[in-house]
Amino acid sequence: EGLIEFYDSFKDMFEFFCKNTTIHGTIRLVCSDSNRMKTAFWTLLLLASFGMLYWQFALMFSQYWAYPVVLTMSMHSEPKMFPAITICNLDPYRFDLVSEHLVQLDRMAEESIALLYGINTSASLFHLHERNIHVQDLPNTGNHSRSSFKLSQNFSLLRMPDHDNRAGKKHFKVGFRLCNATGGNCFYKTYSSGMDAILEWYRFHYMNIMSQLPVIINISDHEEQIEDMVYSCQYDGEPCRPSDYVHFHHPVFGSCYTFNSQGTDSFWTATKPGIPYGLSLILKAEQKDHIPLLTTVAGVKVMIHNHNQTPFLEHEGFDIRPGIATTIGIQQDEVNRLGGNYGKCTTNGDDVNVKLLYNNSYTLQACLHSCFQHIMVQKCGCGYYYYPLPPGAKYCDYNKQPAWGHCFYQLYSRLRNHHLNCFDQCPKPCRESLYKVSAGTAKWPSVKSQDWVRQALRHQNGYNSTSHRKDIAKVTIFYKQLNYQAVNESPLLSENLLLSSMGSQWSLWFGSSVLSVVEMFELLIDTLVLSLLFCYQRLRAK
Repeated sequence: EGLIEFYDSFKDMFEFFCKNTTIHGTIRLVCSDSNRMKTAFWTLLLLASFGMLYWQFALMFSQYWAYPVVLTMSMHSEPKMFPAITICNLDPYRFDLVSEHLVQLDRMAEESIALLYGINTSASLFHLHERNIHVQDLPNTGNHSRSSFKLSQNFSLLRMPDHDNRAGKKHFKVGFRLCNATGGNCFYKTYSSGMDAILEWYRFHYMNIMSQLPVIINISDHEEQIEDMVYSCQYDGEPCRPSDYVHFHHPVFGSCYTFNSQGTDSFWTATKPGIPYGLSLILKAEQKDHIPLLTTVAGVKVMIHNHNQTPFLEHEGFDIRPGIATTIGIQQDEVNRLGGNYGKCTTNGDDVNVKLLYNNSYTLQACLHSCFQHIMVQKCGCGYYYYPLPPGAKYCDYNKQPAWGHCFYQLYSRLRNHHLNCFDQCPKPCRESLYKVSAGTAKWPSVKSQDWVRQALRHQNGYNSTSHRKDIAKVTIFYKQLNYQAVNESPLLSENLLLSSMGSQWSLWFGSSVLSVVEMFELLIDTLVLSLLFCYQRLRAK
């Protein structure tokens, strides 16, 4: 009894609470007990205040559990590493190991174009009479045999009427037919443009030809060296070194080079902005001995990307036109995402369910390509040639898997329409650098300077051409300014802000503090204790 203050009744306890609590308005319930109208008014007013308070609390918690974010932008200025630069020739390389099959494919394409449009392209397009095809023998690779492959005649180009034409004019679609393994469920892969249809048809056959190359062959050994593609390379006024670039084979563009791929050499530290302190390249962009039906453009593909990142040049990058000097200014943006409850992102890809097929750091494109390749191998029984293979898989070949094209195009259509779960399994990186580019062009070399420029290239690099600027290009990539913009996600409603907002609402409706909440808990405890005591007294009385 000395520790607990007993009340004679619940009414006495309630009156004591109302007279001594710090909650505003409760004392009016006791002072006006002789006036029932006032008592009822203040009772309703307090209940309405409680209702409004907890309604506001519900809105706050619903907003908090939605985990909204706000973007904050900040500017930073400091010396930083020059980005990685990848260059590729836009004219695919005619690979000697499969050149015999490529010549056969060129003749098939010539016949198809002649049937579709009545155009003889043997002299104007393929230039087969200008070159002496030299077919190299493949090294001994077990059961692999070059002679076993034959180009399939089951995928002929067809011209079909366009029944969806609403203009009333006579239009045609061009495409080729694909069927499943039993010869059923056929559909036509058609295009409204005959050029697009021919390119895709050629690309489809090209993948089957290239799948004949054993994976163990180092394709890079059979391609051109950097001296054959890069006539001049300078960074910050200093000549580039052999250790500044790495070579790799791209399935579409062939021979490619990446400068500053790792981003660890202090030679590539950018200390000043401006054109003189950037990367300057003179590039060869000739079309001799290349494959015209894999691409219809000439020039050089350039991509600016992060270090230790796989460049996907078929999706990103920009083209450099021959006979033109291009200056490209870059501005870096850094994006930091919260992840967790605030959004789906990954720090390094270790928590992603998709096993990456690329050896470089995690990117969204690398994850999507890996996810599609895993599904392709599972559903179609073989891999897509343009993506790396999972362990134990083989590239698709219509001599061995006649229906792989039917399977592939259906899967790829589902991927584009987001019907595959790859986009759900592949989150964005939590931190990534983006590069904004702005370009300017000028004719290079000029009419008056082209003679001495070509002479200098001829003596130093073995340049030999009479094409008058159509096979060389110059590109300069530089930082416009060293400061960069950081875009950071932060919680719109953090725990501290949530408690602060709750306190503000509590003060608004009751004009009290945290201690007032403790007083209410004290009232509940006293009510519970008094109820237990009254029950105990009744039991003893019985």
